Amino acid sequence: MNDSSLYKSPAAEQAVMDLYDGALARWPVAYQTQYVPTRHGDTFVIASGVFDAPPLLLLHGAGSNSAIWLGDVAEYASRYRVYAVDLLGEAGKSAPNRPPWESAAYAEWLEDVLDGLDVEQAVLVGISQGGWTILKFAVAQPQRAAQLVLMCPGGVTADRSSFVWRALALSLLGKWGIRRLVRLLYGQQAVPAGVEDIFTVVMSGFKSRIGVLPLFSDAELARLTMPTLLLGGSQDALRDVHAIAARLQGLLPRLTVRILPGAGHVMLDTVAPALAFLAQTTSTERSA
Repeated sequence: MNDSSLYKSPAAEQAVMDLYDGALARWPVAYQTQYVPTRHGDTFVIASGVFDAPPLLLLHGAGSNSAIWLGDVAEYASRYRVYAVDLLGEAGKSAPNRPPWESAAYAEWLEDVLDGLDVEQAVLVGISQGGWTILKFAVAQPQRAAQLVLMCPGGVTADRSSFVWRALALSLLGKWGIRRLVRLLYGQQAVPAGVEDIFTVVMSGFKSRIGVLPLFSDAELARLTMPTLLLGGSQDALRDVHAIAARLQGLLPRLTVRILPGAGHVMLDTVAPALAFLAQTTSTERSA
């Protein structure tokens, strides 16, 4: 489905884009932007880091864009050529296309993105729906995923229906409801300054996609033999990270699990454990 009106009004779209451009103006390292053509629509990419460093892709979650990596990108870019990629049909600069989740479209899309960037194999890092997208691609083309970092990914276990209904109700209660929802998403972590205002602008003007991410089969997940890190929050109101870990541990031979105490579905301070995992598993690969 190609929906050219992902926002409730042109003014709402402009408000979200102004936030995005403001984040790019504060990007902490040198960067270039480009649109990569794909079978499913043009895709906006922010590239940072040394050109000949190993490639690493960052994929955000639903209802957001690559601006969420503002606080993390400098550390990733100190070791990698980093490509922050806007998902299709979300609140970023990529095409408004929303292909069926059940189809092969998202695997095809990420294949085209990598091809357009002239990247044969990359480290793939994704949050929530971005994690689901990484899984979709990695089970289709495991040889192109060097390592995976999955942060509270969808598609492994069913989401908590109680959260879905509560989030829907809170989103209808204006700024007060959005503040309560943000607090729920962050668990016991302190909510950073300005986050509630950003959530208010996006949730007030962006039309979130309705639906449930399909679950992967055991046979699909068993194809993931590359080193994989699962990062989850102990207070995630949307997904049970312990259940996700239990399922993946039975299927992925090279899985590492890190559960962050007090963290919610939105997690802070994920870069250090992600980089430590990547450094350790890269070193192990080279010595094998």
